[in-house]
Amino acid sequence: MAAPEDQPRRGPWIDRVGPEAAEGKLAEAYERISRDRPMDHILEIHTLHPESLLDHYALYRTSMFGKSPLTRVEREAIAVVVSAGNDCFY
Repeated sequence: MAAPEDQPRRGPWIDRVGPEAAEGKLAEAYERISRDRPMDHILEIHTLHPESLLDHYALYRTSMFGKSPLTRVEREAIAVVVSAGNDCFY
């Protein structure tokens, strides 16, 4: 899959499979994760390997919502700063 035409291609491009084309384990993973919401872009990179998609999602949920000395706001602030440093939309 090529980069969307409305976005310039910057750096490597990772193919993905959208929910409309998902089958089997990937369709099941979309169902577990998306709950009729768009999937976060960072998770889309795993759509060619549904098991890693589910593992990444579990890591995200633990990192952002699990027990921690950091508040939810502090975790989000860290995510924003890291994403900005990587020139990545968050």
